[in-house]
Amino acid sequence: MKKCISSLAVCFFVLGIPAWAGLGSHKAMYVGGTVSELKENTEGTVSTTDDHAFAFDHKGGKLAIPYQRVNSLEYGQKAGRRVGLGIAVSPLFLFSKKRRHYMTIGYLDDNQKQQAAVFELGKDVISPVLSSLESKTGKKVEYQDDESRKTATGK
Repeated sequence: MKKCISSLAVCFFVLGIPAWAGLGSHKAMYVGGTVSELKENTEGTVSTTDDHAFAFDHKGGKLAIPYQRVNSLEYGQKAGRRVGLGIAVSPLFLFSKKRRHYMTIGYLDDNQKQQAAVFELGKDVISPVLSSLESKTGKKVEYQDDESRKTATGK
């Protein structure tokens, strides 16, 4: 009986953590902005491989933002404690921080109206997406603070 309970506890611990971990490291999520055709917290992937437009692919379709219409890029992060995991799994999680990475793209739509899209980025896509956007738009990323700059550029 003890062996069954301990095995169950190990399975819960190992399989349960990814469920609480949040956004995958290669994923992105539209968290808000002025894009009316997207609901908040829509998950998908971002791509800068197209020569003409930034793309956010999601289950319901694709948002494409032409590089020449982008007029601002901003990156910041928010750190918080893993209180939920600390309560549910182990108090040791209270000593770890969870970082969320946010990128805001300001751009003009087809009617020349200012729009903004805020994305949460997975940790593995931050640097390549930001450097590619800087290169393809000719705009510099504005970092909210020095810690954000270090995370994104490694400098």
